[in-house]
Amino acid sequence: MLTISFRGAKDRRSFRYCRQKTAPQNSLNTNMPINPCLECGACCAYYRASFYWAESNLVQPEGVPVDMTDKLNDFRLVMKGSNGSKPRCIALMGFIGKKVHCSIYAKRASVCRDFPASWENGSHNERCDKARVAWTLLPLIPEIWHLPEDFPKAA
Repeated sequence: MLTISFRGAKDRRSFRYCRQKTAPQNSLNTNMPINPCLECGACCAYYRASFYWAESNLVQPEGVPVDMTDKLNDFRLVMKGSNGSKPRCIALMGFIGKKVHCSIYAKRASVCRDFPASWENGSHNERCDKARVAWTLLPLIPEIWHLPEDFPKAA
């Protein structure tokens, strides 16, 4: 882990950049790379996750569990915990910057499905960088995604 500190700042924030890691060997795979999103979670604890109400399980059986949402307005729901001054989606499990996962990954809303990590698809995502920096994580670099095709690419 590389640590960089800002000098002269009142609140000396340190930034962490985790280099590519590999999972321990087991009988099913050998040193499978870990997706950087599974160590991050910053976007889930920085942005509000609001979406059209019909994406919920009120309409679609495999939709977002409505008990994990609040009403935002007549047309939109918001994930509980993500609509305050210190947002953290109720579905985010784990420790930001260490190890995280989405407890409803298969049922997550389109706003989550459509939020790519920076450089994941070859494009820079400034919003990903902004969330990571807010949690003292360095922005992702393009090289992090030059990994085998068979590893998971979302948290």
